[in-house]
Parts: sequence; C-alpha cells; structure tokens
Amino acid sequence: MNDFRIPLGTWIASFIDWITVTFGFVFDFIKVIVDGAFGGVNFLLVAPPFYVIIALAAALGLATRGWKFAVGTVIGLGLILGVNQWENAMATLALVLVASIIAIAISIPLGVLAAKSSAASSIIRPILDFLQTMPAFVYLVPALILFRVGEVPGIVATIIFAMAPGVRLTELGIRGVDKEVVEAGQAFGASPWRILRQIQLPLATPTIMAGINQVIMLSLSMVVIAGMVGAGALGGEIVASLSRLDVALGFEAGFAVVILAIYLDRITAALGTGDTPLGRMLARRKAPGLPAASVSAPAPALV
Repeated sequence: MNDFRIPLGTWIASFIDWITVTFGFVFDFIKVIVDGAFGGVNFLLVAPPFYVIIALAAALGLATRGWKFAVGTVIGLGLILGVNQWENAMATLALVLVASIIAIAISIPLGVLAAKSSAASSIIRPILDFLQTMPAFVYLVPALILFRVGEVPGIVATIIFAMAPGVRLTELGIRGVDKEVVEAGQAFGASPWRILRQIQLPLATPTIMAGINQVIMLSLSMVVIAGMVGAGALGGEIVASLSRLDVALGFEAGFAVVILAIYLDRITAALGTGDTPLGRMLARRKAPGLPAASVSAPAPALV
C-alpha cells in the first residue's frame, strides 16, 4: 500500500488560518455589519405585538394571492403562536431575510456579468458548481472559524450556499431575451446600460424572480442547519430536539419552518408571475372599459 497522501485538507486549513490572521479586521467589520442588520430586522419583527405582524403578513398575502391565502396565513401564523414558537419563527425569518437580501444583491450582478461576458461565465460556472455540490455542513466550518459562534456564521454560510441559483437564473433569463428586441434597441441608439435596464431585465424578470424564489428557499433550509453553530431560532430548537430526542419540540419547530417556507414560496412565486389580485385591480382602474384579461403590461420603452 502506497503511503503517499496529498495533504489537501491541511493546505486549506493553513489557508484559512492565514486569512484569519491577515484579514481578521475585515471579518470583524463584516460581523458587525451583518450582526447589526440581523438585530435590526429581528427587532422589527419581534418588537410589535404578534397581531400586527400577522395582520401585515395577511395583507401582503391578500394583495399577492387573494383572500384564501390571507386566511391561510392567519391560521398558519396563529399555529406558530399557539405552539409557543413565535419569537423563534421571527428570528428565523430575520435570518432568512438578511441572508436572502445579501445573496440576491450579490447574485443578480454576477448573473448579469455572466450573461454579458462569456469569459466571466466560464469562470463563474465552475465556482457555482462547486458551491452547489459541496455538502451544506462544510460551509459551517470556515464560517465558524472566521466569525465565531452566533448568528453571523450561520448567515454567511447561508449566503454562500443559497446564491448559486440566483446567479444561474439571472444569466439564463438575460440570455433568453429575444435578440431581435435587443437589436431593435441598438438600432434606436440605446446604450448597453439602457438596453439592460429597460429591455433585458424587464423581459427576464420572471426567470430572475424564479431564481430569487430559490435563493429564499435555500436560505430557509440552510438557516435551520446553521442552528448547529449557534444561530438559534428554529434551527436551534431543532438541534436541541435532536440532542434530547424530543419529538414534540422537533415537530413543533419543524412545523413552524414549513409554514414559513410555504408563505415565502407562494409570495415570491406570485410576485414572479406578476399576476396578483392587486395588480389586476390596478390594471382595471387604468383601463376601466376593458376586461382584466385584455389588459397587458406595456412593452419596455427606451426613454
């Protein structure tokens, strides 16, 4: 048996140690920013009375999905409150929102860059393949070393894990825009930035929103796993139920995660299609003489 072994893991560990020592102040700054963002969002969700948050969530559900979804939202959030997981659920929602917003803010520009440059796409795609195939638990190790125990390593690991579909679907959506429409904009003398902003992004919005939906769903799944590094919230409750073999606690926390997942998925899916009760009502007001089905969105204008 050959005793030769490539010390790949040792090299990576040494690299992480070097980054920690050399750029420790950068990671401390990132930790302060991310921790502050989480604390602010969590305060906005926890500080108001529960019925205010439920009413706002139901109103958003009514505007995007209709009254049946609004009623289901009230029932679902009421069940979370009834099993005494309200604060944990709001903390989980805060983690998901912060991680998703940062992941989307990174992934959409990268997707645009990949769509505009074949060279950039050839570099970004292998990195995305690596991020999507690496087991989720592996992200927690360097995040824990760089940011220590708490919500921040969970959020950072979630961002890395969840951003890949946002990049891929943004690139796919922009590349899928009809080339004749782009050429028409070029014929009118529009700049590349105008074509991107007023033609490509509006026409690619459904695909981009599908990517955003996937980012949010992956963020929610990873936030639960991040409970293992002290992120707390519902993930912490699930980890605690595993350590104590507490079936009741695990089911209650898991049920709360399912309710949040369904709510976020349906909302983002409705926003992606653009076919919402609020949108149809506004369309009827703009064109009262036409049936709702005949009112279509205006084509992007180069103005």
